[in-house]
Amino acid sequence: MRTLVLSDIHANIVALEAVLTDAGQWDRLWFLGDLVGYGPNPNECVERLRELGAAPALSGNHDWAVLRKLDTEEFNDDARRAVRWTRQQMNDDNLAYLDSLPPLHVAAPYTLAHASPRHPVWEYILDLPTAQENFDYFDTPTCLVGHSHIPALFMLDEAGLNFYLLEDGETVDLSQGRMIANPGSVGQPRDGDPRASYAIIDDEAHTWTLHRVAYDIAATQRRMRAHNLPSRLVERLEFGM
Repeated sequence: MRTLVLSDIHANIVALEAVLTDAGQWDRLWFLGDLVGYGPNPNECVERLRELGAAPALSGNHDWAVLRKLDTEEFNDDARRAVRWTRQQMNDDNLAYLDSLPPLHVAAPYTLAHASPRHPVWEYILDLPTAQENFDYFDTPTCLVGHSHIPALFMLDEAGLNFYLLEDGETVDLSQGRMIANPGSVGQPRDGDPRASYAIIDDEAHTWTLHRVAYDIAATQRRMRAHNLPSRLVERLEFGM
């Protein structure tokens, strides 16, 4: 079975469609949260994910903020403005869908969380100490997370814990140890590479492969400007930051 793993689409339908084209055939789709926020097409992205039958699909901190399930006090001004705009745009059916999504799901041998197994809605796993602590919060061999927008892997084996930034096309043997794996972001990459990021799990080979695909960033930027979304959010897309 071939599983397409997506995270942090952030209302960027142009990037999402580029990923779907690049990914080719897959058997199931898992989504790790933050379907909306930042980008210009929240309803279109929700409807596309529903159409694709993503299961499980998770909610993230921006999804919760739009639903008023999370205080935006820790958001910066641009993110708060995008949340308010998104809330005004979304229809009731799509809001209800977002509200139905959990932030964490166990599908053995995988645990899926938006941010971390310890704090599923909002915790960044970006360093070894944070990763080490989070291994105590899931029992499966592998935990899949998003939230940081950085494709990365934390591997815990007999030699200890190691951290890897994954490159396009890089494949990891999931049987090598316990892991926390992040596919990066479809719609808002933040590792200095503006290309959309996603991963494929091959159940037969027991592997995780990271993929990057270029998309029409200018098209997304034009849509954002048309809606008067914050200029910093528009400009950062072309730098992957």
